[in-house]
Amino acid sequence: MNGSPDIAFLPVTPDDYPMLRRWLEKPHMREWWGETETELGFIRDMVEGRDPTRPFIFHVDGKPLGYIQAWRVGDALAGGFDEEAPWLHDLPADAVGVDLSIGDPENLSRGIGTAVLRKFLAILIEEGHETIVIDPDEANRRAVRAYEKAGFVAYDRHAGDSGVTLLMVLDRNRFLETAG
Repeated sequence: MNGSPDIAFLPVTPDDYPMLRRWLEKPHMREWWGETETELGFIRDMVEGRDPTRPFIFHVDGKPLGYIQAWRVGDALAGGFDEEAPWLHDLPADAVGVDLSIGDPENLSRGIGTAVLRKFLAILIEEGHETIVIDPDEANRRAVRAYEKAGFVAYDRHAGDSGVTLLMVLDRNRFLETAG
């Protein structure tokens, strides 16, 4: 990305569901996310307050370009997600996890994910979060590179039924040194 884009995070509303469905149906998202209706159901649960995860549409220069969410490890443990992600037990309950996806494939590999993630991480740090993690599929090299550029470092791997999860944690000192 050239220059400093204007990046905004707007909470997901029901009006966003058609756009999210369109994005979730794209091959580049289907490769890493679950079935479209299942994923939309999870997002509806967030919007309607049944899941404490915080979902956002991120806008770059006024255009909606993707989805980002923040979730707490303690909430994931309480929700029983440790069966599919036992590594959650290795983290502090107040740690925050982040997930991010670019909506349309023409916006991939343009630095958008890194720029959006860095801005989102700055907000989470400002909110007082000490430990911030992200857990891409190890085979998703594009995402892993973007997360490394944003300040995450790999610290572990977890083999599961659907592949190998690369566990990454934000290197706060490195992040703060490069924040501009």
